[in-house]
Amino acid sequence: MSLTLPAGVALPVTASALVLTQQPGDGDNGGQGEDFGKSSPVGFLVLILFLVAVAFLVRSMTKHLKRVPASFDEPAAEEPAEPEKAEKKDEPEAAEKPAKDSSSTKAD
Repeated sequence: MSLTLPAGVALPVTASALVLTQQPGDGDNGGQGEDFGKSSPVGFLVLILFLVAVAFLVRSMTKHLKRVPASFDEPAAEEPAEPEKAEKKDEPEAAEKPAKDSSSTKAD
């Protein structure tokens, strides 16, 4: 499939494309001098330092993630329930029955 423009539209489109792509003729290259696009050794050193820092951060995060438990459910809530049953067997049955609250009789 090819794109063809009508003759009345082709001239303004090509003229505007040429105007937009021209470099300024006053000697200003828009900051693109002789050293444009070249990096310095200092920039390369900073990049290497950032990569080393990221490597240490990943290593530290991996260590911390290994310490995270597989589940955050509370197993401590299940374990004490069994010893409580054993303690209740040792106590007399009279202690398990709640005493009548005398405050309810005072309100009547």
